[in-house]
Amino acid sequence: MAHINVGDKSFEAADGVRLVLALEDNGIDILHRCGGNAACTTCKVTFTEGEPGNMTDAERELIEKRDLEGMRLSCQILTAGTMTVEPAMLVSTSEVDGPGDRPTDELPA
Repeated sequence: MAHINVGDKSFEAADGVRLVLALEDNGIDILHRCGGNAACTTCKVTFTEGEPGNMTDAERELIEKRDLEGMRLSCQILTAGTMTVEPAMLVSTSEVDGPGDRPTDELPA
């Protein structure tokens, strides 16, 4: 099981779950407007602990293209170990009425 910390909230998620889904399913306020397809960057997070060393090609390309050094896309990360993250974009502080289409359980190929 992965242990996820966000602010003063902590929860467990099965290993290998898309981080964006683990966050949303545990009541964390996070956007994901493109539905988890590494196209919009609204699901970006910063890590203070447990940042995975691997990165999908889609995540790497978008981070480089948008110059998001120090950020990661939670839609492209699978849960593992202990992760401490902070979402950068929240539904509650945006002008949209919801987080976006629910991402699929699996990472796109």
